[in-house]
Amino acid sequence: MSNLQPFITNKKGTRRFACSAVALQAVVVNPEEKTLLLSSPTRNPNGAWQVVSGALEAGETVLEGTLREAREELGNIRVRPLGTIHVQTFHYDENVQYMIAIYYLLAYEGGEVQPGDDMQGSQYRWWSLAELNDEKVNIVVPPGQKWILERAIELYRLWKGQPRELQLSKL
Repeated sequence: MSNLQPFITNKKGTRRFACSAVALQAVVVNPEEKTLLLSSPTRNPNGAWQVVSGALEAGETVLEGTLREAREELGNIRVRPLGTIHVQTFHYDENVQYMIAIYYLLAYEGGEVQPGDDMQGSQYRWWSLAELNDEKVNIVVPPGQKWILERAIELYRLWKGQPRELQLSKL
């Protein structure tokens, strides 16, 4: 296997574009400015917590994939997309040299959380920033980056009052 990153070219063949797998992370924040985290007995047998996470599928936009992952992992809740919190690249494995991680902020607007699909049997909990700053909270997604969740709260405060026309989505 080559260590070169896959690429595609434009129609003229004059420009090469990198092709990267995309990891999607949905950070869901409620009106009390708490973040929803899940703890899966199969994904995280050590009791670690994580945001909704998954991968972009072929033919999806980032928003479509983020909403799909939220629906699959949280059930039939209502959220409103607010925007991107952070984007980074990381090494996934020997076949996926470069992966793009996109953290997307969703405002919780109601509905019962019911972990499903690959998060079935998971615990869930709404965490305040003060609770997240407790050293005993083991968060695996985002790995070692609690600042992303802090940024999510800051952006929630800025964006929550934006007009609903930005996009109200029922999952």
